[in-house]
Amino acid sequence: MTRWIAVLAALSGAMAIAAGAFGAHGAAKQVADLLKTGGQYQLVHAVAALVALRMNARWPAALFVFGGALFAMSLYALALGAPRLVGAITPLGGVTMIVGWLWLAWMAARV
Repeated sequence: MTRWIAVLAALSGAMAIAAGAFGAHGAAKQVADLLKTGGQYQLVHAVAALVALRMNARWPAALFVFGGALFAMSLYALALGAPRLVGAITPLGGVTMIVGWLWLAWMAARV
């Protein structure tokens, strides 16, 4: 499980950079903003997942990768013209990331 979380975290980081680059080079303002926000959250949580793995916190790491991807990909989909209904997925990713942080805090407090 740890290896796959690390692989997904690395791919998530690459996707975040690609989204940011796409948004920075010629996208309309609203599209660029969605790509920038998604990219920032996805990149931060890809790194957080790798750090959590070093702490032997696999479940928080998995939540960071999954939540970051869910959050960011829903924004990417909106930027590419998906129906506004897709935006309802974004908070699910946000809640997943928050749960990951709370779980990590709980684990750190127990050490």
